[in-house]
Amino acid sequence: MQSNFSITEENYIKAVYHLQQASGGVTTNELSAKLVTTPASVTDMLKKLKAKGLLVYEPYKVFCLSPAGSKIALEIIRRHRLWECFLVEKLAFGWDEVHEVAEELEHVGSKKLIDNLDQFLDFPKFDPHGDPIPDCDGHMSSVEQVRLADLPIGQPAQLTSVGNQSNELLELLGHKHINIGTRLEVKAKFSFDNSVEVNIKDLQPLNISEQLARVLFVKKL
Repeated sequence: MQSNFSITEENYIKAVYHLQQASGGVTTNELSAKLVTTPASVTDMLKKLKAKGLLVYEPYKVFCLSPAGSKIALEIIRRHRLWECFLVEKLAFGWDEVHEVAEELEHVGSKKLIDNLDQFLDFPKFDPHGDPIPDCDGHMSSVEQVRLADLPIGQPAQLTSVGNQSNELLELLGHKHINIGTRLEVKAKFSFDNSVEVNIKDLQPLNISEQLARVLFVKKL
């Protein structure tokens, strides 16, 4: 079975989902900024999505996906994150190389293909960046995690996800030999610039800036 939605419609649905996860409701200006398009174009698409029963929308008010829209969004996100796993695990892509490719592959809407891909990958729960992968029913695993910046000194932890997945940040982490699953421990915090010093096995102590420490999420061990 193929998706009944255009690539543009799917991009809107996914963008609304991510924005509403942060704030609960989305504005036209927020969505136009995220998709780099005009508010007028956004309004036209919102009307189309509402007509298809995918959006709870009234002009000049915040809006959100309907239950049917959220279901579609989770299907798109599932496809995207499974393709990221495939690219990293089977085709030796770096975790900083997969997002744009997965952005294209996520629009291949064959349910059988995605279910078989999920099985082929042994039903992964998280993508290479630590984000949860929805299962075929839209359910996602969760991990109790905190920002590295908030981790107490001396508390062993493991990197579980990255809040900013820009290529530049992932490249920086690769340079520092930090990946999902890396075990670390905060040895010191510096009030001058709110940076932290961390110990990682077999590496020299690393200084992590406040900006970086606030987008790295860890679980306590």
